[in-house]
Amino acid sequence: MVRNDTEISLETLAARVWERASARSGRFVLGIAGPPGAGKSTFAAALRDALDALAGAAVAEVAPMDGFHLSNIELRLAGALTRKGEPDTFDVAGYLAGLRRLRETPLGQPVSWPIYDRERHEPVPGSVVFERQSIVLTEGNYLLLDDFGPSTWSAVREFLDETWYLDVPHEVLAERLLHRHMRGGKSARYAETKVAQSDLMNAELVAGTRERADLVLYADGPNYRIG
Repeated sequence: MVRNDTEISLETLAARVWERASARSGRFVLGIAGPPGAGKSTFAAALRDALDALAGAAVAEVAPMDGFHLSNIELRLAGALTRKGEPDTFDVAGYLAGLRRLRETPLGQPVSWPIYDRERHEPVPGSVVFERQSIVLTEGNYLLLDDFGPSTWSAVREFLDETWYLDVPHEVLAERLLHRHMRGGKSARYAETKVAQSDLMNAELVAGTRERADLVLYADGPNYRIG
């Protein structure tokens, strides 16, 4: 893992990905890991746009891990709805199968991908379609996690060419997560309980995977620091 505490721009990060992606055949898959509330989806979307601008074409797309949340019905039946977001509340096998399809499907043939709707609080199948995009930015909490009970998270790594970890101070995570739940229609009391008893516990679990990343990034205004 790179550690030099230097500042780096989004455009430089995009150039790094483009150079590595251009050196391999088929799709290049970059994993963007980090705790809940770190800003992974915002960062992935910005990196996609920077890559497309660099290439002058739509060469990248985001494949969020959150699209593989188990449905609320499945979680309710399992008695796990209040633990939603924890490692065993995702369809890990489905996520692995999706990554495999992106790897093995030739460019030009469509591969659909689900997203998570934060207003409906449900996964939505087929919301993203990969065709000619040669760079996949898959972002989520648990990309570097070891197996968690029956969930084989460690198998994710074989589908990733490189993995970055987006780090954020604990107090910033807590504030962001609280606001996220309230924007999603939850009460302040629910949001506070969810953050304290689930989200921040997940963040601690994810923090233990940081050392496995190829690159650790810290947001620093419009740029990032490599830590």
